Amino acid sequence: QVQLVESGGGLVQPGGSLRLSCLASGFTFTNYWMYWVRQVPGKGLEWVSSINSVGSSIYYADSVKGRFTISRDNAKNTLYLQMNSMKPEDTGLYYCSGSLRYKQLLEYDYWGHGTYVTVSS
Repeated sequence: QVQLVESGGGLVQPGGSLRLSCLASGFTFTNYWMYWVRQVPGKGLEWVSSINSVGSSIYYADSVKGRFTISRDNAKNTLYLQMNSMKPEDTGLYYCSGSLRYKQLLEYDYWGHGTYVTVSS
């Protein structure tokens, strides 16, 4: 039974910070590329960041570069997203996803159910 369980979402003011976590189970987490994807209200899915199995290859969307940091702790089967200097446009439902090989967004193998982030004054 594959599970990806996100946590850490909530309400934060512009300029503030949140740290999202994703606990994985039911598959070999240490062999997988992992991703953060978000869905803004009324719009489609947006890829946010990717990290390979050992954290040696990392990619970010231009919209979050310099503000967000993706990381993983393979001993804990956990993926993280540290979000700093947050903006209202960061508001959305954040999903944790994974794939054995590097893939495009719609081809990811596993998805969590998401954790909601609201950035507002």
